[in-house]
Amino acid sequence: SLVLPPPAQHALAQAALTYRYGEEYQPVTAAQILAPRRYEDRQDDLWSVFNRCQENLLKGGLPGRTEKGKRSHTRAVNGIDGDIRLNRALWVMAEQMQQALS
Repeated sequence: SLVLPPPAQHALAQAALTYRYGEEYQPVTAAQILAPRRYEDRQDDLWSVFNRCQENLLKGGLPGRTEKGKRSHTRAVNGIDGDIRLNRALWVMAEQMQQALS
């Protein structure tokens, strides 16, 4: 499987954040999106990075800050429409990353 260097991982996470929250303000960082929730997800291949981004964006619960600086946690994606759109966008980003690096 394709191993992603850290700059490519960061680029994928940043693109996912921009898709989810827009360009103006993002309550969490790309590093938080890339953080694994379980030991098995610590690998740096494309599939593991994709899964980490997907899980952290869909489940929510990451500590962040509002635009005014108040502490908050990200919300989970509960609607099926938002879930499907986010998954499709992440999949397209991962496919483009694979084509660019292989």
